[in-house]
Amino acid sequence: MLIRKSFHDVPTKLDPHGRPIRIFVISPNIPDYPHARFPGVVVFSEIYQVTGPVERFAGQIASQGYVVACPSIYHEFEGPDAIPYDVDGTDRGNNYKAQLAAYDEDTTLSIDLLVSLNNCTGRIAATGMCLGGHLALRAAFDPRILASVCFFATDVHSATLGKGKSDDTLARVRRGDLTENGELVMIFGKQDTHVPRVGRDLIRSTLEDAQVTSSFVEVQAQHAFIRDEHSKGRWDAALTRSLFSFMMEVFDRTVGRDLGPKAGDIKEIEHVC
Repeated sequence: MLIRKSFHDVPTKLDPHGRPIRIFVISPNIPDYPHARFPGVVVFSEIYQVTGPVERFAGQIASQGYVVACPSIYHEFEGPDAIPYDVDGTDRGNNYKAQLAAYDEDTTLSIDLLVSLNNCTGRIAATGMCLGGHLALRAAFDPRILASVCFFATDVHSATLGKGKSDDTLARVRRGDLTENGELVMIFGKQDTHVPRVGRDLIRSTLEDAQVTSSFVEVQAQHAFIRDEHSKGRWDAALTRSLFSFMMEVFDRTVGRDLGPKAGDIKEIEHVC
């Protein structure tokens, strides 16, 4: 399926400098069907913003029939351009990550944008890698996110995301904020030095104890194994292709078609009537 690219500069409330967040949008393009509508996916980037690998990943999702929104997560500190995959860029990205304050608002704005688009059905999923994996997990707190697939999410087990390095992600999971929400998939490489086994075990047990509808996948891979550029020898193309197909099965099943209300919801509606 053909795709087209655009962007929207959306006003924010939490940016201290009053700058908008740029949200890149990649949409299916079917010239003979100008009124076609598709489900949406928010794709959260790693610490380098929307780089070539992130854009290609998002483009692949769009070409499967999804409107994809990619927020520029560091709008609090600089413009929307990608940060280089080098030592200085890595230091800059990690420094910004430790100061983030607007990440939940950014998620809300990204979902709001997708829902507002004429070519989107309003059925929304989320995914992301590294920092973006954590943001995709937090996106699942929004009931409009019907499925979230998180690749090697960082800082979840240590609760060190953002300003003050004291996020409440797992605390909210324990509180039940995901229990009645959509489907969640967590994917980790067993050789990922950013998320050691004890951290993965903590995330898995927290999700299971909270009775979250979730899948937990551990594969023989390192951190950033889906990144096809500057991966430091960690990119596994075959494994990436397999897990991409797994992700699309989740999206196709949860947001790719409108199944109507759940059986339990139907019973409640009938009882009220």
